[in-house]
Amino acid sequence: MDYLGLSFDQGDEEAMVRRLRARNADSGFAYLVTPNVDHVVRLSKLDQDSAEWRAYRNAAWRLCDSRILSALAARRGIHLPVVTGSDLTARLFRDVAAPGDRICLIGGQPGDIEALAAIRPDISIVQHIPPRDLCADAEGRATAARFLAASAARFSLIAVGSPQQELIAAAAAAIPEARGTALCVGASIDFLTGRARRAPRWMQRSSLEWLHRLLLDPWRLWRRYLLDGPRIFLLAWRAGR
Repeated sequence: MDYLGLSFDQGDEEAMVRRLRARNADSGFAYLVTPNVDHVVRLSKLDQDSAEWRAYRNAAWRLCDSRILSALAARRGIHLPVVTGSDLTARLFRDVAAPGDRICLIGGQPGDIEALAAIRPDISIVQHIPPRDLCADAEGRATAARFLAASAARFSLIAVGSPQQELIAAAAAAIPEARGTALCVGASIDFLTGRARRAPRWMQRSSLEWLHRLLLDPWRLWRRYLLDGPRIFLLAWRAGR
């Protein structure tokens, strides 16, 4: 379903879990993105022929990761099921990955392999921690993409923030030997390992998860949520004219 320039997948979380279960380490490479308000606002400022737009369009699945975005779409009669990257990552470790699987982690922190192994000691995890400022580091993104392609992992989790993670996924898709499935999951590893706390369920259901994150990290996130984010209402109004 198309909304604000993106074609969103109509499957819910259970449908996506079934799709992931059906894919193995030898499946042709495909990747998943989870656009939220921040992503859509950023994309609205870019030319639709830009590398970032192409990275989203070339994804096999585009899942709505924002209850606010879903609610705005609903006002136009557009149904966007909310499937968050954090919930999907947790499901992958709990319900999808099979004993003996290999998972490739791009990003995260030192010690994450041990923390994730404590959750699933029956799977193998390899990790590449890229340098900072990947937005301006094309070679750093290319190195991460090559590591992912060479990992022979059934699933790859790209957790370096947006748009870096989507650009890495798109670069990996251009490598002939790349196989398996990559998920662009942002801060999901922080939540899974306990390094960060997700908003309480009532805040998630009330579309206030953004407020929880802002209160925990105001110096880093104030511009995103207080200046850039509200632009989504202007974009939605223009789309509905």
